[in-house]
Amino acid sequence: MCGIIGYIGNKQAMPILIKGLRRLEYRGYDSAGIAVCEKNPAGSEICRVRSIGKIDMLADKLAEVTLNGTVGIAHTRWATHGGVTEENAHPHVAQDGKLALVHNGIIENYRELKEHLPDVTFTSDTDSEVLAHLIAKHYQKDTGTDKDLRVAVEKALSHVRGTYGIVVMHKDHPDCLIAARMGSPIVIGIADDGHYIASDPTPILAYTKNMIFLDDGEVAEMHPDKMKIRDLKAHEITKCVEQIEWNDEQAEKQGFPHFMLKEIYDQPTVFQDAIRGRYNLHEGTSFLGGLNMTDDEMRSINRVILIACGTASHAAMIGKYAFERLAGIPTEVDVASEFRYRDPIIDGRTLVFGISQSGETADTIAALREAKRKGAFVRGVVNAVGSTIARETDGGSYMHAGPELSVASTKAYTNMIAILLLYALQFGRLKRVTTATGQRMLHALRDIPEKMKMILDQSEQIKQIAIKYKAYPNFFFLGRGINYPVAMEGSLKLKEITYIHSEAYPGGEMKHGPIALLSDQFPIFAIMTRDQLYDKMRSNIEEARARNAKVILVATQGDEQARELADDIMYVPDTMELLEPLLNTIPLQLFAYHTAVALGRDVDRPRNLAKSVTVE
Repeated sequence: MCGIIGYIGNKQAMPILIKGLRRLEYRGYDSAGIAVCEKNPAGSEICRVRSIGKIDMLADKLAEVTLNGTVGIAHTRWATHGGVTEENAHPHVAQDGKLALVHNGIIENYRELKEHLPDVTFTSDTDSEVLAHLIAKHYQKDTGTDKDLRVAVEKALSHVRGTYGIVVMHKDHPDCLIAARMGSPIVIGIADDGHYIASDPTPILAYTKNMIFLDDGEVAEMHPDKMKIRDLKAHEITKCVEQIEWNDEQAEKQGFPHFMLKEIYDQPTVFQDAIRGRYNLHEGTSFLGGLNMTDDEMRSINRVILIACGTASHAAMIGKYAFERLAGIPTEVDVASEFRYRDPIIDGRTLVFGISQSGETADTIAALREAKRKGAFVRGVVNAVGSTIARETDGGSYMHAGPELSVASTKAYTNMIAILLLYALQFGRLKRVTTATGQRMLHALRDIPEKMKMILDQSEQIKQIAIKYKAYPNFFFLGRGINYPVAMEGSLKLKEITYIHSEAYPGGEMKHGPIALLSDQFPIFAIMTRDQLYDKMRSNIEEARARNAKVILVATQGDEQARELADDIMYVPDTMELLEPLLNTIPLQLFAYHTAVALGRDVDRPRNLAKSVTVE
């Protein structure tokens, strides 16, 4: 994955593809490539050029060759399967270079598919190349005089489990592109000079605003002057052409007014990306192979340390609950900037995770180097492929949140929690968690995306609450147990993007000093969902109401008693207690966002802040 651009028409393809790749750079990537179908007197030939690094590096290589053709595909890759190498970059080819493919998504059963291709010599470590060879296999099986590329694609996709947005071309069909979608977007632009294909509208807008969006299970067969769209059973489908009125910046935001709101709404999708292919429901366990530890090494661990900064440290605090409850391993959370200065006690049975969206956080890198010097198992949880933490640790996991462009982290935070929950379950199943408990947790995890969507549907209601409270200069955020880190994250979000002073406390700590600040001008935002500390939290809220403080509550759906305590309320669906932060955080994100907008703040680029903190 990350970005796709394709063209078929009557203009030279290469300039269009290069310009499209540059328009896709905002998505984040680590390599890029282009393939053009050239016509010559001897027939047609697919010419391919790939490069790791920035588009400029690909452009430099292209300056040394001549690619003449009116059909082509190109891709920016963000590594998932296989490292950042030219061999792993797209487009991938099969059938001795006759077929080329670009792919976004994850083919979950690519290992099984690979077993059915025993005669193929693979040149990459990717799941995408497997798909290219599978399509080629079905194409070669066709004994007709006019082999049908679309049929070969449909037959291959019938064997695939996972997600894909693909574009395929073949030298024997120099006037045809095939695109298909299942879970990963594909957009087709319709213009007088041909058809444009991309993973989002951004690179197409310069040429046309008339677009068709493929739905899951649809296959498009495109020629310079015509197109047909079918489902996977070859039934023809009539699609509506939509006119997109976005400017370039809006296109990057996919119609959302700010990157932060888009990224809040991305959470159901990217959460699925974080857990996909990383658990076994039958056995009730998770398996993150990037951990690079044997079962015996995992069983030897008697202490876990989670190192992070800012939002990542709040995710780490939730991870602490999960590791201790599921795996029974004593777990500490350390603020990275303090870790190495306290001379931490570490030995060969300590597992240290560094958690960072960018993978470049200077404090976290320094802390991990210290832990490594002292002999710990050191692993990373990062979003950016090829980052320093990814390179310097001995294993770990990518969180697959996709590029996060708003400074205030939202979707990366929930995916950090997802990865830590999976790690905790993986250790727990080796130590004390039963199959039934693991299965119950995994079922609950699989339900999280739909429950996230239910909360996002309340955005307008939360907006009205935000407008009501925007003028208050101070806030308390309260939570207990696993929801205390949620309160901390909510408080941080409000600080970051609204510049309103806020503090977070465990509910039980209010009476030990902070309660002195309460008045009708000092609202409280509290998380009071139905978990084991529900009654305790209710008592803390009643104490606050007795001091005339206004109360905003996050409560479990159907809890009418909570409504009696609150001036305003936001409901979330019920879930397992360990998973509550995945849901309970979203209303807080939306509240901070809508408050910032109401105050006229620069939501995506708040003052004094940077996305990646690369200095200590």
